[in-house]
Amino acid sequence: MIRVLKAGLWTSIQDRGRFTYKHLGVPSAGCMDQVSADLANLLLNNPIHAAVLEMTMMGPALEFQSSSHIVVCGADISAKINQQPISVNCVYKIQEGDVLSFAHLNYGARAYLAVKGGFQTENELGSRSYYQGITRQAKLEKGDLLDILPLPNRDFQKHALVKVNKTHFSNDCMSCFAGPEYALLNATQKSILEKQYFTLSSLQTRMGFQLTETIRNNLNPILSSAVMPGTIQLTPSGKLIVLMRDSHTTGGYPRILQLNESSINQLSQKRPNDKIIFKLKNTL
Repeated sequence: MIRVLKAGLWTSIQDRGRFTYKHLGVPSAGCMDQVSADLANLLLNNPIHAAVLEMTMMGPALEFQSSSHIVVCGADISAKINQQPISVNCVYKIQEGDVLSFAHLNYGARAYLAVKGGFQTENELGSRSYYQGITRQAKLEKGDLLDILPLPNRDFQKHALVKVNKTHFSNDCMSCFAGPEYALLNATQKSILEKQYFTLSSLQTRMGFQLTETIRNNLNPILSSAVMPGTIQLTPSGKLIVLMRDSHTTGGYPRILQLNESSINQLSQKRPNDKIIFKLKNTL
């Protein structure tokens, strides 16, 4: 069991998400940066779908009421066990009574805490991913108790030294494909999309990221149509919205671009005021 002493900015339980209920309007949810979450589970020999704790820019404070093995991957938020610094991408044994806390953000935006066996929180529709209206809560709150598995009697050995390519956090070129309504754009609009840097605004949620710069929108509204994580919509005001893991399943704004999976993961590690540029691929 883990007691939440401090919740952090936006901390939630996530896994790989739920994918068989979109026809009912249920978003997939899941870890914003699947690469970092998968690495955390891999280092602990957890199943790839095991639930982890996703932390956004500011980490929580957690008191372990039972022993476990842990690892933190993704963004570096200066993790500490009992105020002693620990490294990202490295497995540690944590004892009953120990407190895991976080300090300043060094790079990235989202970090992932994995525990041996995965978090054992509520499972709804085949996933433990928090989502308002599906699970009891959308994010961690002070005083929450999180179930984890007891530490196995046999000691867990992990000697791998993992070096993560920092371009995952620094890359500003987002690979994408033409969306269903891309062909309706004129040459000027297409040129802006492909040559201009766009700034991430402060309006960032798990549902979507808004970009600051605008593109003149002279397109007609579309019938509500399917969208997914990575879909880039053009609003009537000319704003671009990049849908993320908690995105709705349908939308009525033109879908002009679609990020690939790698770019969704990399974009999730960006902060407000970071700049990105789109690299359009010719084919799917």
